[in-house]
Amino acid sequence: MAVSVYLLLLAVPFVVSKSSSPNPGCRIRITSKGLQFVKHEGLKFVEQELENITIPDLKGKEGRFSYSINDVRVTHLQLSQSALWFQPDKQLVLDINNASISLNFQRKLLYWLFYDVGMINASAEGVHIKTDLDLTRDSKGRLKIGNMSCEASIERMQAGFSGTLKTVYEFLASFITTGMRFLLNKQICPALRHAGMVLLNSLLNTVPVKNPVDDYIGIDYSLLSDPDVSEDSLDMDFRGMFFSLSAKNDTIPNMSPALHIKQKERMVYIALSEYFFDSAMYAYYKSGVLSLDISHEQMPKDLEVLLRTSYFASLMLLDPPVAEAPMKLELRVSTPPRFTIKPTGTSVSVNAILNIYLVPEDQPPVQLSSMTMESRLSAKVTLKKTTLQVQLDLKRFRIYSNKSALESLALIPLQSPLKTLLQLTVMPILNERTKRGVGIPLPEGLDFTRETTTHHAGFILIGGDLHFSMSLREVIEKYRPSQNATAETSQ
Repeated sequence: MAVSVYLLLLAVPFVVSKSSSPNPGCRIRITSKGLQFVKHEGLKFVEQELENITIPDLKGKEGRFSYSINDVRVTHLQLSQSALWFQPDKQLVLDINNASISLNFQRKLLYWLFYDVGMINASAEGVHIKTDLDLTRDSKGRLKIGNMSCEASIERMQAGFSGTLKTVYEFLASFITTGMRFLLNKQICPALRHAGMVLLNSLLNTVPVKNPVDDYIGIDYSLLSDPDVSEDSLDMDFRGMFFSLSAKNDTIPNMSPALHIKQKERMVYIALSEYFFDSAMYAYYKSGVLSLDISHEQMPKDLEVLLRTSYFASLMLLDPPVAEAPMKLELRVSTPPRFTIKPTGTSVSVNAILNIYLVPEDQPPVQLSSMTMESRLSAKVTLKKTTLQVQLDLKRFRIYSNKSALESLALIPLQSPLKTLLQLTVMPILNERTKRGVGIPLPEGLDFTRETTTHHAGFILIGGDLHFSMSLREVIEKYRPSQNATAETSQ
């Protein structure tokens, strides 16, 4: 019995830590199809890095034979057999087999009294390279290549001579090819390590973590944990939380359920929970921008006539200059709007206070009435390239008085005109703001194509394929780290 209690006490901290870990507001899955698409661009990048290998000069002496080699250049690479796959336990594996590397370099050969200078064309055959990349989350919540292992080997090296003493020196080629094979083999892994730890990490730095969306709110895309890598997919959990730029620490807790993506048919999937959208509404609410004044000029004449008729008794009690003053409507959201996502679609619940004022000239506004407005909007979520957009449409609308049920009955004739007013004035303003959208956490140069959106209980799932709007090399050159940063990372 004591042993059982002891084991239970040991398990409690683990259970608590697992249950207290926050659920993501955004989850991204990259499938094997997406990885194979990236592989083609990645191999081009690897070829370019290996072509830039710097090989030191080589000097040697064997009996009466002396040689020196300099100006070694890689002229051609052929990575004919290559594979890139997910390795469980947060790894990516690149395996290249039976590759070939062509070189040429300047030779200087001395044998007895004969001195010869010329070019040598050499090729490394049966090149095997295997690299394991460990993917991790850094202290800022950004995806990083935390470590990289590399193995490289060259099965054989061949050299061809040109010049007057070609036949004489061909039997001495083994001395040169042995040295070149050793030097080339030593340079492959450092070049790839620099490409992964420095250059690819500079590409991952282009993924947004905490960025402003507009003048009022920002988005937090920090990773909550290390990537979850299986044999056929890579899942990343992002906080996916909006915040007010004026009150960055004032946020709502994430009560949405965990996001589970089962699909694997497309290259990439993005799941967005109700919390993702609710936090945006809360951030706007805290920023004080969910309010709108509708002036006398913006108000339809027939609505103004209807309002004056409805409040005729109240107007009769006011001074004539005040009663005849222009009207103004003040619409102010009273609570943060809430998103509801169901398999049938997405809706937004909005509660607001509608105040009606008279605005006499050179006098303070006079409140004529105050009513509560309840509305339900439909929301269509789309993804264009890397920008997430929402299109809103007013579906249901109801107003009632804060004072009495009798006054609420008197407001029934105002429902239809006020709904039309909201559709003509408020909805275009909202959609103009949501049309600007917010970026998703993908590296620069990658875009979504052929998007499909499906609704599930509590979250929206967007699947699509990937497209390179910029080559990997272009993005890396754009954000290439300075020499000092490169030296520190290499050390």
